[in-house]
Amino acid sequence: MSLMIQIVDVHARQILDSRGNPTVEVEVTAQTETTGKKITARESVPSGASTGRFEAIELRDGSERYFGLGVEKVVEHVNTKIKDALVGKNVLEQRELDRILVELDGTDNKGNLGANAILGVSLACAKTAAKALEMPLYRYLGGAGAYRLPVPMMNVINGGVHAKNSLDFQEFMIMPVGAKTFSEGLRMGAEVYHFLRQILNEDGLSTAVGDEGGFAPDFHQLRDVFTYLKKAVEKAGYEVGKDVVFSMDAAASELYDEETGYYIFPGESREADKDAGKGEGEHSAKDYCKDSVKRTAEEMICLYEDLVKEFPIVSIEDGLYEDDWDGWKELTKRLGDKVQLVGDDLFVTNPKRIKCGIDLGVANAVLIKVNQIGTVTEALEAIEKAKCAGYRNVISHRSGETEDSFIADLAVAVNAGQIKTGAPCRAERTSKYNQLLRIEEELGEQAAYLF
Repeated sequence: MSLMIQIVDVHARQILDSRGNPTVEVEVTAQTETTGKKITARESVPSGASTGRFEAIELRDGSERYFGLGVEKVVEHVNTKIKDALVGKNVLEQRELDRILVELDGTDNKGNLGANAILGVSLACAKTAAKALEMPLYRYLGGAGAYRLPVPMMNVINGGVHAKNSLDFQEFMIMPVGAKTFSEGLRMGAEVYHFLRQILNEDGLSTAVGDEGGFAPDFHQLRDVFTYLKKAVEKAGYEVGKDVVFSMDAAASELYDEETGYYIFPGESREADKDAGKGEGEHSAKDYCKDSVKRTAEEMICLYEDLVKEFPIVSIEDGLYEDDWDGWKELTKRLGDKVQLVGDDLFVTNPKRIKCGIDLGVANAVLIKVNQIGTVTEALEAIEKAKCAGYRNVISHRSGETEDSFIADLAVAVNAGQIKTGAPCRAERTSKYNQLLRIEEELGEQAAYLF
């Protein structure tokens, strides 16, 4: 007979995320059958700024409160329909609980109850179960085989929709691959980050930070980003390409114009105008696509090829538009054996889209964001499908985060080997890094750190 730890309450509330926008927090309380002891755990839901069109739907109120971004309807869904469906169920049966949630919603994109409602409950159930069994969350999710600490992909320079600067590509990251342990890698990344701040300050460039804690300077050329990263690594006393390598998230779907089929670079266009002596307002909205710097898919691939030749870039995320399967096939053909090509908007943590990519031979890694799919079970299925095909998994935060550290445990649970959770700055980012430090300490000599 299986152990029964019965759910006795499910409660949600509206809280604020790292951008000051509302999000949902869920508490699940369960009671042990033998002792009557009650256990409660709490989880909160992140939110993205750069979102793929195929992601599960995040519901918002749309009223005047919080500029329409409130989640009171989502809270109500949790506190009524979802609570009624789950009270009395066994909190240890994660797959069954998630099945109930998906069927209760009844849509393909979780647009009825909202992915933010469903995910908050799914995460909280997993954490309550782990707590009830007095197990670390990573051990509950991953079993005895969970041992690998992830290499952090630290977003130290922000652009795109994460910052109001001239950088069109969204994220530029450092990866401390030469470290022997996670704690050493974290230290290396933090040191490079602070030296980067120092170098930017010395050159009169902005050290204001973007959504994910990275700096948001205005650079005239894309290559300036990697040149400054190289300087910071060297100033920190590390070897570029050996101790620390680079990665980037192009977030190309944010740049793609479906009407023309071009990738539009507004920031690069503004810098070109400045160099030509034009004023800030000389690009009208109507002439935007006509006058802006723009590239075809072929030109984008050539750009990446040049960057990879010039700098130690080991990973490129969302290099092309999320529905350009032919372009992705060409990109993979030309760069797939040289660098990690990560699908985020392309795959949206969806097992069906991942299978499509595998069948077409597109990309070679999957970005895992639990709020893109909506339940713990589906996220684990996506991870397993990628693994079975030889694709790497990168566990990722969102730009609108909370201090919750679930993804740190998830990264270790599935031995992902890589985690994206921002710069070593701001509590909603460092909470994940700090949890990984605790896990590494707990694992002791069992812990492994390798790229």
